[in-house]
Amino acid sequence: MGPDGRNDNLNLPNTLSLIRILAAPVLIVLLLSPGEVLSFVAAVIFALVCITDWLDGYFARKRGLVTSMGKFLDPLADKLLINTAFIMLIPLGRVPAWVVALIVGREIAVTGLRAVASNMGIVIAAGTLGKYKTAFQIVALVALILHYPFFGVDFRALGVVFLVIAFVLTMWSGADYFLKFFRSAGFEEG
Repeated sequence: MGPDGRNDNLNLPNTLSLIRILAAPVLIVLLLSPGEVLSFVAAVIFALVCITDWLDGYFARKRGLVTSMGKFLDPLADKLLINTAFIMLIPLGRVPAWVVALIVGREIAVTGLRAVASNMGIVIAAGTLGKYKTAFQIVALVALILHYPFFGVDFRALGVVFLVIAFVLTMWSGADYFLKFFRSAGFEEG
């Protein structure tokens, strides 16, 4: 509770994170058997809720609304939404299962590594590579969810191009986290 008796966890940034979490089941339903219309609706919803990731961070910093709950909810919401989208695209044949397995595996490994680092008193902040990784994943997923040609654009082909870039950035940034950890923990290279 805050000094005025209000619950500090019920703020705008945390509400936006909760919206992303609640969007994941909606995405599942829309991607169970999507045609052109449901693919379009799913892509629009996914894109809009991804924008809330930027908004919740902006409002949290600008208004001084950074909370422990927000530090937990924000990355949880991101991982849940993005991994749900990737997983739902596997049975539709829009993303190879091995790519999704490596991407999800990287997320689990980095989350675990950050927990171990935190217990050791080491902070591994998100870097620029991680931000690019997330941006390319989102663009790839929007295009792959759209899948069908709209407005004269082959979104399937566009999604594959962005997926390749996102995959490389995902693996690269994952390796970067581990290198940062080993350096910070005092492990010698070579």
